[in-house]
Amino acid sequence: MIVRAQSGFFTVEMSPRRHGDAGQGLIVCQLRGKLKQGKAKGDIAALGDRVRITVLADGAGVIEEVEERKQAIVRLDPRPQGKYQQVLLANADQAVFVFACAHPTPKLRMLDRFLVVAEKQRIPALIVANKIDLVGAGQAQKIFGMYTPIGYPVLYTSIKTGTGLDELRACLAGKISALAGPSGAGKSSLLNMLTPGLGLAVREISAAMDKGKHTTVARELFALEGGGYVADTPGWKALALWDTEPEEIDAYFPELAPLVPNCQFSDCTHIHEPGCAVRAALEAGNVHPERYESYLRLRAGDE
Repeated sequence: MIVRAQSGFFTVEMSPRRHGDAGQGLIVCQLRGKLKQGKAKGDIAALGDRVRITVLADGAGVIEEVEERKQAIVRLDPRPQGKYQQVLLANADQAVFVFACAHPTPKLRMLDRFLVVAEKQRIPALIVANKIDLVGAGQAQKIFGMYTPIGYPVLYTSIKTGTGLDELRACLAGKISALAGPSGAGKSSLLNMLTPGLGLAVREISAAMDKGKHTTVARELFALEGGGYVADTPGWKALALWDTEPEEIDAYFPELAPLVPNCQFSDCTHIHEPGCAVRAALEAGNVHPERYESYLRLRAGDE
């Protein structure tokens, strides 16, 4: 598995860790020339890819084959030659969205956008409501409680009190997790609690990515003490909706999708049409108004 990627060099772990074992053998590889033939529409090899390699006499490696991805977190790179799909992470088992309960105030519109991206990419999502100590359990559940009934697990965590840290560790163990969330939400601090020193390493990469150094910065999967890996994936706000038509958006809201076939019109926008099952559910209290508002904004292309 590729655990590090930078400027055409890929660090491959020969026996990736899953459940607390040490992992075996890191080999720095480059792509075999035949893999680079022709015009690529996106990254041929990327972080998280499973690959077959040949180890050369000098200890370096050559990537001979890249296994088909089960999915990938993709960003559109608008290069002069046309659209190029930049793969931030391949084969993630889950996306972990860390939002603070306060300081900063959680932007649930941003979270809803992240969740739509995860649905589109077919990646299970876990919501981490951090800094629960600042507002108390009751208020935290008022803010984030709407997500549990629609199928998104929510973990309530606090570094100050230790709340939820064992549960988070268990959720990450043995999985490849894509980490995302607004700055100040406490991602780095949580990672430091799970694996000392990890938060600083992730923060440095995130800072470089934010400065636009996407092509030169090393993308890396960080091993967790309890097994599994995390990758910081900044830029979810700009991810994956570039090829999404407005009429697709309802399919990525789990509480709306089952209602759509019951609408009177097959091209219902769920905004003004008569016989709309989504608006009927909204009026009956079965769809949360904030989630409906997020749907409207995303459909309109608003940030």
